[in-house]
Amino acid sequence: MSNELYAVVGHPINHSKSPKIHSQFAQQTGEPIEYTAVQAPLEGFAATVHQFFKGGGKGLNVTVPFKEQAWELADCRAVRAEKAGAANTLYQNQEGQLVADNTDGHGLVRDLLANHGVQLKGAHILVLGAGGAVRGVLGPVLEQQPASLTIANRTVAKAEALTTLFADEAGAATLSACGFDEPDQPFDVIINGTSASLQGDLPPLCANVITAGTVVYDMMYSLQTTTFNQWALDNGALRVFDGLGMLIEQAAESFRVWRGVRPETAPVIDAMRND
Repeated sequence: MSNELYAVVGHPINHSKSPKIHSQFAQQTGEPIEYTAVQAPLEGFAATVHQFFKGGGKGLNVTVPFKEQAWELADCRAVRAEKAGAANTLYQNQEGQLVADNTDGHGLVRDLLANHGVQLKGAHILVLGAGGAVRGVLGPVLEQQPASLTIANRTVAKAEALTTLFADEAGAATLSACGFDEPDQPFDVIINGTSASLQGDLPPLCANVITAGTVVYDMMYSLQTTTFNQWALDNGALRVFDGLGMLIEQAAESFRVWRGVRPETAPVIDAMRND
């Protein structure tokens, strides 16, 4: 049986851990797949996608800067991709239509719940940032029925736009928006969806948002403690986590969407953490 072709597409792409992650999934499950990395020209994403599927490719993961283009390119979208406004997973259905999905939010929530035992139901949650990364995870986070979800962003209008977009998914949760420097009350869970941590920067947050019971999650991942997580620890956070588990959990969900098989993520997280 010949292997079926999958890939991650982005620009740049040589840093991607996805080929290594999916290779471990394939080895573990016995699924006959080959998974590679494809660098698309900045002005040639659509052509790259069409060429991939025309050549017999079965599924694509999409990373920066093409997630919004992937969403726009699709003929139809999974429910969880619709409001995300971005897609990280593409495949063709039986009618040959290009389907877009977004597994990022699923990956974040599963990492918090299954891998770290963090309770989101009834929690007061602060989310930092209002870009595509945050928009992609809000739906799955709200599904967990937090007591409140506050979106803080440098440009408050962008955060307010997200509260409007997701208002009908908030349920009983209080959904609000503000600037970075406004919250001064403690939160149970803080999720950093900005990329500031990668540059060694910090949003101008008041330290009062953290207490001895606060769990902090930085969606970025790093071999060292991220700048944001170090700030949280310095201010007394209970536990901090980076986004490596989210990366692997979203990959596992893409694998399940494509192959109908869910790989075990724990051994892959351990292997990647120690790589």
